[in-house]
Amino acid sequence: MKTLIAIPCMDVMETAFQECLTPLVSRYSPEEVEVMYLKASLVYDARNQIASYVLKEGGYDFVLWLDSDMTFEPDLLDRLIEDIDGRQAVTGLCFGRRPPFKPCIYNRLEVEQNGKMILPHADNWFDYPRDTLFEVEGCGFACLLMRVEVLEAMGIYGVPFFPVAGLGEDLTFCWRARKLDIRFHCDSRLKIGHIMRISVDEKFRDQLFAGQ
Repeated sequence: MKTLIAIPCMDVMETAFQECLTPLVSRYSPEEVEVMYLKASLVYDARNQIASYVLKEGGYDFVLWLDSDMTFEPDLLDRLIEDIDGRQAVTGLCFGRRPPFKPCIYNRLEVEQNGKMILPHADNWFDYPRDTLFEVEGCGFACLLMRVEVLEAMGIYGVPFFPVAGLGEDLTFCWRARKLDIRFHCDSRLKIGHIMRISVDEKFRDQLFAGQ
């Protein structure tokens, strides 16, 4: 099996991210894992270019989407590959890096069209199941392992990453994918940090809002 670690980025590559990525990649041979960085001013443009490369080049079984401001353990890919057995896409537990540090998983994801108005509904899943693997309606792509077959199926929409009004490219992807019966899961045992001045993870958030 071969995995492309796909890293869309802007101008900044966090040192802490590289410190996490290097030991992860060192666990594999070049025949098993490749890393691709793609700089673009629009993240969805970078994701579309990466998706196009994967489908054109061939030879990949999985894409691990990683944002360049995340922290994670060296065994992240091992655990995601174990999780994805029988599934199509699995994310770790990520949080936004701004208060109130919302979990980047959703238990409601709908797009309503009222005449010419497009009304998205995306509810963060605050009371998510702890330390287990479970299905979500949608998720961010900061840390997500996906089968290449998912990108192939999404070709029906043209470019797979293109946001509708009010939703980012990742949630739009999830909303469209679910119409094709593509399912997303989260492993809340995989604690992913989001870099600001500190690493925001589940433990930090629980301590911050203790007693509320």
